Amino acid sequence: MNRKEEYKRAAAEAAYEYVVEDDYVGIGTGSTVNHFIDVLAERKPSLLGCVSSSKATTERLKNAGFEVEELNQSGNLPVYFDGADEINPHFEMIKGGGGALTREKIVASVSRRFVCMTDEAKQVDLLGRFPLPVEVIEMGRSAVARQLVMLGGMPELRDGVVTDNGNPILDVYNLDLSNAIAMEDKINAIPGVVTVGLFARRPADILVVAGKNGVQTLERASVIPR
Repeated sequence: MNRKEEYKRAAAEAAYEYVVEDDYVGIGTGSTVNHFIDVLAERKPSLLGCVSSSKATTERLKNAGFEVEELNQSGNLPVYFDGADEINPHFEMIKGGGGALTREKIVASVSRRFVCMTDEAKQVDLLGRFPLPVEVIEMGRSAVARQLVMLGGMPELRDGVVTDNGNPILDVYNLDLSNAIAMEDKINAIPGVVTVGLFARRPADILVVAGKNGVQTLERASVIPR
């Protein structure tokens, strides 16, 4: 396991502290989440079931022996675990590098607590170095792209990729994300956009970040006490 994967594994192990047993748990998508699923498989918490944000995560959870429940049946969740492509000091994030941004945003929106697990390279002062994913309806792809250009971005179609919802993704470069909430609202208001991979209106509550100096756990001031 290389150093970066070691950091992801360490973050996943530390995040396990926030698992709520005898209830449902939301599980995101990506390489750090895969480590978290491995930790769950090893520690075997008592869960009612898992709510997954992608087909890939569902398959991995089932292979690990966990029941996967539809969100429509589980209702609101006590906690959601996921990674991020970038996260700023306000715990606002860019997500969607793995293509699951819409389902991730839905699950995050109904979770009382969002635990973000990352390696230290994902921490940034200002979002935007990582291209911003935007899931779009195919027939509106070009129209959306033109609107994104008017907002100052440079959109590129993610070649050969469709989401679990059957839609293409535009990766947008060079946007000014200094006001991430405002940009999230502007992009989500464009007809043809399914959702944008800015998680600013629903940021993380807990950040578990691993790096060369070990694992650090940070909380937003507005987090509901445990």
